[in-house]
Amino acid sequence: MGYHSPNSKAIGIDLGTTYSCVGVWQNDRVEIIANDQGNRTTPSYVAFTDDERLLGDAAKNQASRNPHNTVFDVKRLIGRKFDDAEVQADMKHFPFKIVSMKGNPYIEVEHHGETKRFCPEEISSMVLLKMKKIAEAFLGTTVYDSVVTVPAYFNDSQRQATKDAGRISGMNVLRIINEPSAAAIAYGLERNLTGEHNVLIFDLGGGTFDVSLLTIEDGAFEVKATAGDAHLGGEDFDTCLVDYFIQEFKRKNKKDMSLHSRAVRRLRTACERAKRTLSSATRTSIEIDSLYAGIDFYSSITRARFEELCHDLFQRTLDPVKKVLSDSKIDKGNVHEIVLVGGSTRIPYVVKLVSDFFNGKELNKNINPEEAVAYGAAVQAALISGVTSEKTQDLVVLDVTPFSLGTETAGGIMNALIKRNTIIPTKKTGLLSTSSTSTDNQESILFQVFEGERARTKDNKLLGVFELSDIPPPYHGTPEIMVTFDIDVNGILNVSASDTTTGISNFITTTIINDMGRLSEEEIERMTIEAEEYEAEDEAFNTRITVKNSFELYAYGLKQSLINDMCKLSKLQSVVDDAIKWLDESQEGSKDEYEGTQKELEATANSIIQKLYVAGGAPGGEDGFRTPSFCRGSR
Repeated sequence: MGYHSPNSKAIGIDLGTTYSCVGVWQNDRVEIIANDQGNRTTPSYVAFTDDERLLGDAAKNQASRNPHNTVFDVKRLIGRKFDDAEVQADMKHFPFKIVSMKGNPYIEVEHHGETKRFCPEEISSMVLLKMKKIAEAFLGTTVYDSVVTVPAYFNDSQRQATKDAGRISGMNVLRIINEPSAAAIAYGLERNLTGEHNVLIFDLGGGTFDVSLLTIEDGAFEVKATAGDAHLGGEDFDTCLVDYFIQEFKRKNKKDMSLHSRAVRRLRTACERAKRTLSSATRTSIEIDSLYAGIDFYSSITRARFEELCHDLFQRTLDPVKKVLSDSKIDKGNVHEIVLVGGSTRIPYVVKLVSDFFNGKELNKNINPEEAVAYGAAVQAALISGVTSEKTQDLVVLDVTPFSLGTETAGGIMNALIKRNTIIPTKKTGLLSTSSTSTDNQESILFQVFEGERARTKDNKLLGVFELSDIPPPYHGTPEIMVTFDIDVNGILNVSASDTTTGISNFITTTIINDMGRLSEEEIERMTIEAEEYEAEDEAFNTRITVKNSFELYAYGLKQSLINDMCKLSKLQSVVDDAIKWLDESQEGSKDEYEGTQKELEATANSIIQKLYVAGGAPGGEDGFRTPSFCRGSR
């Protein structure tokens, strides 16, 4: 990753579906860092135009004008296959195009007049780069290291893909940690707890939902169980409203606007705003001028109707709550605190639903739901990078794996080597089923690794197909293969195996035949180089615009001073007018052209003003007057 300054700080990034947040530990506390717009959270949006690439607020602000090239919600795609049912369902709501490449979803956009395709990891890396730049502007130094959060219910593929996104952005990802665990750190540090506490983290964000039950005691955070839905959140509530109003528009105007991307994008923006308003008001209105086919759309919705539309989605949030209580064998009466995390927990119905489930218990709202995850990630980043503090010196987080992991035995039965909710990191070894070999004396064996809780492997997720090669032919019978599953601190699985037939442990490295869509080292290297090129291109564009704006500011400032000047310097006024006209006609001028033309204008203006003073206040004659190039019709 290159040279790391000893003074650089490790940052914590909450890479969210809809919004991201970044924090850093300094001055013995966490600083949540505001972006260039003064906002402490940044939209996870990337947009492409003919001229530039936009990130964050700038990308979201132009989404309705450029729907096909504005990418969002990429967290719903990362680590998934194109034919995944949830990807197919999301595609119906995305205004941008998703195509299949090697069975993986790629986002297709128009940029610089060309068709470009990006995998979800690349788009996520652009969002991470934006958060990196926000931190660097605040710290005044380059940032190399980061801790990035993921939903606790992200599977192995999604975790690996997120880590790859960090690498593509040019950062060294120190660790991938679970979002509810990060939020628990924020809660624990803010409360300064003593004694043992059972804490349930209810994390409902823009696109993902997690529930984790932890026991916190003397700085130790032990996750007892985790459950959730990696495809449930605020965006789904927005979609319910969008579908409702599309039907209302159709009923009122006999027109179907559902296939018009720009109209749907404008409606979605209004629906998101309405959803937020309904968290504090019982009724709100939707007003959009010329929404579709020149028709103005005005409507209203009550909180009660919104709750009815999303009723089934809201009810789904209780299933993971019940699951973690069952898995951890902790009665709901023994849960000391329920902590709400994620922007969607501001919805009153969600708060009441959870409170009622826990027999009317008051929920903890002391930590900022949008910032808690980044807060915990920043603490973890400081700890891993060796920053010590009295507040954090005893802090230890013991996380768990969200899914069981195993191989297939005879009859297609799942042999779970590592059970879900096992504390990580962990390492387990077991005997590989002899059903994996199909012929006697073969020198290679294929076996499959699955993830999930179902009894049959066909109902679980296939993580990969592995080949064990160069196995010495056995003297009799079938080879005895011991397979080892090693889950690291990031929750990412590593698999190895050894042949013990001869009585000597012969370690065999596994070769992944089907990598289930993961990026190769060569692809990551290529995408990293491309990311650096995009960053340089962004920098050049921003520099050109800065120079252009400087020229414009000088020219118009000079013009204004001439208007206010009683003596009316007509010769200079003519030169300034010509310069402004050139500016208007040269919107695509280069940085050098803007700088050069501004210098000409400055030289001419200084010459005329100097002659004025020499003449005692009267405009000078023709002598010494130099006509700048933009007055002569050249650029």
